[in-house]
Amino acid sequence: MPFRIVRNDITKMSVDAIVNPANRDPVFARGTDSAVYTAAGCRELLEQRRKIGVIEYGDAAITDAFALDAKYIIHTAAPRYIDGSSGEAETLRACYEKCLALALENNCESIAFPLLSTGNFGYPKEEGLEIVLGAVHSFLMKEEMDVYLVVFDDESVHLSGRIFDDIEAYIDENYVIEKYEQEYTASYFLCDSMPEPEPEPAYEPDFDYAPIVSRPKNKRFSAESVALPPAESKMSLDDMISNIGETFQQRLFRLIDERGRDDVDVYKGAGKDKKLFHKIKSNINYQPSKHTVFAFAISLRLSLGETKELLRSAGFALSPSSRFDIIMQYIFEQGIYDMYKIDCILFDCGEEHYFCCE
Repeated sequence: MPFRIVRNDITKMSVDAIVNPANRDPVFARGTDSAVYTAAGCRELLEQRRKIGVIEYGDAAITDAFALDAKYIIHTAAPRYIDGSSGEAETLRACYEKCLALALENNCESIAFPLLSTGNFGYPKEEGLEIVLGAVHSFLMKEEMDVYLVVFDDESVHLSGRIFDDIEAYIDENYVIEKYEQEYTASYFLCDSMPEPEPEPAYEPDFDYAPIVSRPKNKRFSAESVALPPAESKMSLDDMISNIGETFQQRLFRLIDERGRDDVDVYKGAGKDKKLFHKIKSNINYQPSKHTVFAFAISLRLSLGETKELLRSAGFALSPSSRFDIIMQYIFEQGIYDMYKIDCILFDCGEEHYFCCE
């Protein structure tokens, strides 16, 4: 689970390090900064913070976490939004990068971020999200760490922006079609209140047309001429087993080879770790979860058709009755292959994140 969005209070996260959007000076302000000091213990934390001194915008510093369920607090001075062309993006990205570097330097295995600068500092939420996703993606392609983006209030919910509205419409349309087909089929076959249709009278050909429908005089009929075509011969169980198609493992590694992709790039792009990838590689009959199949399809940038085939090799199929499957179908149809954006979409839609571990 390298990256995950959660709705929580960041001071209640059980991780190695939490990130605090700090004041540049060794004082604490209202908002998340104040909440962190209150939960950790104001006096002890402020004493360590004063030893650090001023933190420049885009920089970060680390202290103990005291009463928090974490080892460290990483304080970073995030920028205020001015006009989008005053270096805010570079400074904001530096905040995330410095925090991740400090966490790595202090042997942290997990870290929790708030969405920096998007509250009182006025940074547009969608732009701020793009920056954190880019910074985290670059970091996780090289390092191993569980990274959480913590969303606290309802205003932060729709992280995927306009895509969320498009997906809701897409889901509604597909559910309407599915519901109509289910109800129409049920009413057609199960309705007992409809009257029995009256039997139609037997057809009797008019005398003038009798020669047309009567048997030709010289035509000879035999059992062979009217016999049904021979039934297909049944395959034996051994024959059926010997004709089994590719397993998930075989198809996955064939796709990797055909695309000339590096193994590490593929499993990191799928949000998976080396341990799981080795389990798949060493077992030709490995049975993945449906989420894992989707994860590798995203990493390999498969088309919708190719994804369906990969699912089939693992014994799965896209279900028109599954909200999650409809969302994933939309994602592949639209060619959305950024796993972090996909995670935002699933989070907004109230669905489980696609790259969950086995």
